[in-house]
Amino acid sequence: MLYDPRGLIEAELPLDRAPHEALVTAVLAWKSPDLEPRDYEQIALQLTGHARAVAADVRRHAAALPKSDGRGALAEVVLREADRCLSVPLEGTARCVQNRARLVRALYTRLDPSPNPSRPLRSPRWCPARPPARGAAGRVPPLWNST
Repeated sequence: MLYDPRGLIEAELPLDRAPHEALVTAVLAWKSPDLEPRDYEQIALQLTGHARAVAADVRRHAAALPKSDGRGALAEVVLREADRCLSVPLEGTARCVQNRARLVRALYTRLDPSPNPSRPLRSPRWCPARPPARGAAGRVPPLWNST
């Protein structure tokens, strides 16, 4: 473990996105998995670590936006909800793992620019207590523009 209170090292490391997206897709496709509780816990730990890394990336990008940009405010709402969801203790259940997978997917939705800004993006139910806040007209706008 490195001492990096400002997160400078983490900011330089790219997200290892492809394997985690594949894991999210696989977990969300589960219909009736039959794994041992410790296996669920390990998958949930993997997704939790990646969710924290993606949330840190969203936080860095949101901090770079002008204060008048509404995307920063929406990112803060999503990040508060992510922090709340990540504070829930892990359980050795498929439901817990799927909730962590939904969280990772929702954070990537916030991080990525929309291919078609006029197309509404759906916010998945990613935390059992309540769904994330939506922007105007039910859209979850991207954190920054790709142009």
